[in-house]
Amino acid sequence: MMKVHFDVGHPAHVHLFKHAIDEVEARGHDTLVTSREKEVTTQLLDAYGVDHVPISKKGTSTFDLAKEWLVRELKLAWHARQFDADVIASHFNPGAAHAAAVTGTPSVIFNDDEVAVETLGSVTHPFTSVVVTPACFRNELNGDHRTYEGFHELAYLHPDRFEPDPECLTERGVVVDEPYYVLRFVAWGAHHDVGESGFSRSAKRELVEYLDERGQVYITSEDPLPAAFEEYRLPVDPAAIHDLLYYADGYVGDSQTMAMEAGILGTPAVRSNSFADSDDVSNVTALEEEYGLLHSFGDERAAVETVKELVADPDTQARWEQRRQELIDESVDVTDTIVDVVLEVGRDE
Repeated sequence: MMKVHFDVGHPAHVHLFKHAIDEVEARGHDTLVTSREKEVTTQLLDAYGVDHVPISKKGTSTFDLAKEWLVRELKLAWHARQFDADVIASHFNPGAAHAAAVTGTPSVIFNDDEVAVETLGSVTHPFTSVVVTPACFRNELNGDHRTYEGFHELAYLHPDRFEPDPECLTERGVVVDEPYYVLRFVAWGAHHDVGESGFSRSAKRELVEYLDERGQVYITSEDPLPAAFEEYRLPVDPAAIHDLLYYADGYVGDSQTMAMEAGILGTPAVRSNSFADSDDVSNVTALEEEYGLLHSFGDERAAVETVKELVADPDTQARWEQRRQELIDESVDVTDTIVDVVLEVGRDE
């Protein structure tokens, strides 16, 4: 029996690891999940029935964030030692890597973001046993760097792992067989977001007004919604967001993760933020250029016009469904990869 420590600090990490946690436990191993109170992370863990230990809360200022990460590293090391972990698994996380090094525990990091490597890779990878990325990842990393065909989101959106549930939407007033659109706006407060931006307020207003005339609009936002957008507030629990995306007629936003999720689910997706003006992260580029499941722009005007073109084209949905099937045919179930690598690293060390 092995003891596997998963560290989860972001809502996307909950989805990435939730099936792997279940699978590891089903194989007879013990798990410890440490969590961070950021956005709906702990709420999602609770909704999925994942036992976890909150060890920090997202700070609001630069000083608070630095203090939080210092305390989090110390607590991670303490919990790993108390649990006597055989391996620590996390999404790209310097704190987990440091805690693993301090306690002499093998660690596995899953990463799909080159920007994170450029900013924090030098203080993360040297302390990590294995780094796992999608095959499209453009950085060559020193040490044990393993790749797989697919995207992180296929750990939870692969058809073998995800079956959409229309009832959970109907119960909250969402009519799945009538047109609706999901909009997502982020706060741009993370360490790697400094100097970056997404849709302007005027572009958001234009998108809402245009789409509202053609279907229902649902908005999810990290920042408080302006009063004018309050009527469009997302009506479903965070755990049902992928069901909502699956049945949606389109997704628009400045969030990278949700744009990826929408496209992988076969929902026409348009993303716009300043990252797209430079060398964009490889997973977004691959989903756009290799599969055509996502349109990404640095220019918000181009993004808005593309949204209008896709909505007006009656063949848009059929094209996305065909492209999604091509993606699934060429990709792996990423949860299988996570479980296999984590258990191998823990056992070998």
